Amino acid sequence: MDPKMTLFDDDQHANQPKEIRKEVTSLEKLKGLEDKITIAVEKVKAIKEENMTLQKRIRELEELLNEKSIEIEQLRSEKNTIRDQIESLINELEMIETE
Repeated sequence: MDPKMTLFDDDQHANQPKEIRKEVTSLEKLKGLEDKITIAVEKVKAIKEENMTLQKRIRELEELLNEKSIEIEQLRSEKNTIRDQIESLINELEMIETE
């Protein structure tokens, strides 16, 4: 390497034999691929964590929905019971009026 050149010079490999330049280019490509794989792995991890959080939220909402469905069914039953009681009272009143 020329004493005036530094490691940061763009043309530092220009005077090297062709085989060495190919190896450097291959290593640079490999490093680029490694960086892309690292980023992809990080994204997959983040997506998995988000998926787990969303699955947990789905389970919570399903439980809440189930509780509300049970509550609605109880209210319907109560409504029917009250309706029957009111109908019975109305019938008694009608019987009293007809007497």
